[in-house]
Amino acid sequence: MAGTVNKVILIGHTGDDVKMNYFEGGNCIGRFPLATNEEYVNRTTGERVSNTEWHNIVVRNKAAEICEKYLKKGDKVYVEGRLKTRKWTDDKGMDRYSTEIQCQEFTFLTPKGESQGQGQQPQQPRQAAQPAQPKAQPYNTNQPSQPAQPTTDTSDVDDLPF
Repeated sequence: MAGTVNKVILIGHTGDDVKMNYFEGGNCIGRFPLATNEEYVNRTTGERVSNTEWHNIVVRNKAAEICEKYLKKGDKVYVEGRLKTRKWTDDKGMDRYSTEIQCQEFTFLTPKGESQGQGQQPQQPRQAAQPAQPKAQPYNTNQPSQPAQPTTDTSDVDDLPF
């Protein structure tokens, strides 16, 4: 196998709201931190250990605008992308490196109305008789948006053999 793979899949909670940077020509970049947690029991001491890993997520253009509009601090999100390391020079002239996840696809996992970032609005209790909500659809930043396909109504077609 001659090819290589650079793919990252994360499910975690946002550590802050999306920070946007806009450029000439209408392009933009959104950045936000994502926390993933690992929990296990230490075999020697028997105590529960929890580790949090922070990831820098970068989304571009329309995907960034969608994330800025709907993602709030504390929301759970599925992110798929690739690792990218940037080299930059700090104000003291030292070379610095940052590793980021260049987001290619994402899905919001926090149910609508249950965002952690709302804070001031009281939550209404869920009732068992509520209609089922549609599943979250993944957003793929590599695919252009496709027009809706026309549907045909076959309710009046009667092709029963009797």
